[in-house]
Amino acid sequence: MTAPVRIPFPVVDEVSRHCLQEAEPETVHIEVHLPGPLDHARLRKAFLEALHRHPRILMREARGPWYRRQYEWELTPEPDVEVVTFAPPGPRALHDARTRALTDAPPLSVSPPVRLEVVDSVLLLTINHTALDGPACLRVLATAAELYGGRDNAPAAPPTRAAEPRQEVPDTPATWSPPARVAHGTPEPSPGNGLLVTELPLPHRPKGSPYTVNDQLMVTTALTITHWNREHGARPRPLRITMPVDDRPRDTTMPIGNGTRLVEVPYAPGELDVTDMPALLRRTAERTRALKSLPRPQLGHGAALLTSPWAPVTARAALTRTLRRAAAPWTSTTLLSNIGRIPYPLDFGEEAGRAHAVWFSAPARMPRGLTVTTASTAGRLHLALRWSKALLSHGDGAHLRDLFEHYLHTTEVTP
Repeated sequence: MTAPVRIPFPVVDEVSRHCLQEAEPETVHIEVHLPGPLDHARLRKAFLEALHRHPRILMREARGPWYRRQYEWELTPEPDVEVVTFAPPGPRALHDARTRALTDAPPLSVSPPVRLEVVDSVLLLTINHTALDGPACLRVLATAAELYGGRDNAPAAPPTRAAEPRQEVPDTPATWSPPARVAHGTPEPSPGNGLLVTELPLPHRPKGSPYTVNDQLMVTTALTITHWNREHGARPRPLRITMPVDDRPRDTTMPIGNGTRLVEVPYAPGELDVTDMPALLRRTAERTRALKSLPRPQLGHGAALLTSPWAPVTARAALTRTLRRAAAPWTSTTLLSNIGRIPYPLDFGEEAGRAHAVWFSAPARMPRGLTVTTASTAGRLHLALRWSKALLSHGDGAHLRDLFEHYLHTTEVTP
């Protein structure tokens, strides 16, 4: 019998594996809403075939002795479990499925570390973020849509933009002091994450603007947190907002796994001035363009050193956890993950139809405690706020949503 193929954990996977917590699982949730019903047997068959078309997703953590120098993924020819399940209908069925997506991570010991739950005409994917990210699983789902509905689900061409030379980050505030934290609202007694999803109009942007919708979302996030902190009596401090950058192709050659790199966009307290919105948007655009153009390891140079096999994984795991706790005050204020326009039609054929809403949410573990994830489908912006219950309550999340909607509107600068 041929031995299974093994792949060493990449840097992102290993750091995440070292720092797993039961109280706040590292899950990514993707929620796709379709206009019509799905045939259970056809969907199960299509999703299974899609997994085989992207075999890198069929993996589990390989067993090994305590003194091993690295974690490894073991590729499997078939799933170890039934990946697709169908929830019984009911008024709380979708709410309960969302809760499971935040509290129950697919185990790493079982292939694949992802599950697809169907609630009426909603597809709800839950991903163990130690193994995979949202864009990679969306690619697999697009393949399943094509196999199910028989319609082309090739990605749309990305927006055409002139190639930009590598730039130095201009006019950047110093980052020698710890950044602002999201102020505590009304924490809940239970552990884990809370979630709120909403649909908003896409912000208007004059033709030829020097900034993108992503820059508008970055400014909106910064202004929302600044307002929230001011309401809660927090002393003004610099903000740093983590932004994932994904350079992978969106066609069937897309590498499956954790493929984004993280950059941090800084703001000094005095910069977040809504009275000169054009200047704030322009300055943000200069920073995000420059940061995207800089070559950088996914988690920085320090993470690459930590994950080199100079000691057994148990020893490096303990060191990684210690360093993460020590670095907690310097962790960025929040994470804004803008998926952008969903590149695939996600067209499941005549009866089920084409997706009209797609939400993502990223883990919101403390010390950040809040993540903002956005995507656009059918000309609408789909916003997910996810928070640690140790920081905020559902009422706090609703207020943050209202602030976000208000400040998003303020970025609609007219010429």
